Amino acid sequence: MKDWSFLSSLLDKVQSHSTVVGKVWMFVLFLFRIFILAAGIDTIWGDEQKNMNCNTKSPGCRNACYDTSFPISHTRFWVLQILTVSTPTLIYLGHVLLVIRRENKLRRRLEKKLDKNGMTKTPKYSNEDGKVHLKGVLLVSYMLQLLFKIVLEVAFIVGQYYIYGFILMPSKIACLPAFDDYPCPSTVLCYISRPTEKNIFIIFMLVIAILSVILNIVEMFYLMISKMQERKKSSNPIPQEKHCHNSSEKVTLF
Repeated sequence: MKDWSFLSSLLDKVQSHSTVVGKVWMFVLFLFRIFILAAGIDTIWGDEQKNMNCNTKSPGCRNACYDTSFPISHTRFWVLQILTVSTPTLIYLGHVLLVIRRENKLRRRLEKKLDKNGMTKTPKYSNEDGKVHLKGVLLVSYMLQLLFKIVLEVAFIVGQYYIYGFILMPSKIACLPAFDDYPCPSTVLCYISRPTEKNIFIIFMLVIAILSVILNIVEMFYLMISKMQERKKSSNPIPQEKHCHNSSEKVTLF
């Protein structure tokens, strides 16, 4: 859980093929999520099952109570959330690298045929430096990965409530006998270790997840507005000749 270097190196490559808002989202992911987990939140969280105290010594009761209340620990849930939410971005990166490789091959073929036939078809998604332009298929791919990140992020926020049955960490949980062979003989109270400290991390990770959703929505609107402005400029070119003609007439009249 401490080694995030491979994922970080892959996501770092996406920054050069993202918008300004996308780079902010990447900064939030690195600094406030991966860095927090890599810094040792698992050691701070500790062994929840071992540190949970119950008012009974019945064998297996604490294990069954923990398993019922926490199907997956919060730290592993957050790791799964980061990996899942980052997957659409990694798929987009693979698409970008595929397009760049394809257009680099096209450039090499065009350089060989330039003297004979002239350059009739040029790469339209990337330049010679490897930077891509968000248009056409790449724009659709970028918008889709934003949409999937929003859906996955919201799903994990809602799923956290349905998995644990609560948003904040309670100070104690009551375990009821769920079946005949349940190890707890009656209703058992188990007390959580350091619930206040854990609530701080839970609130922090929830706020970052909501911020991630907001950034992805803002980026979608940013892309749509910028592309609409580009189309408007291309459809209404500046009449330079007319402007020059009018300016010359003003000089003559003066």
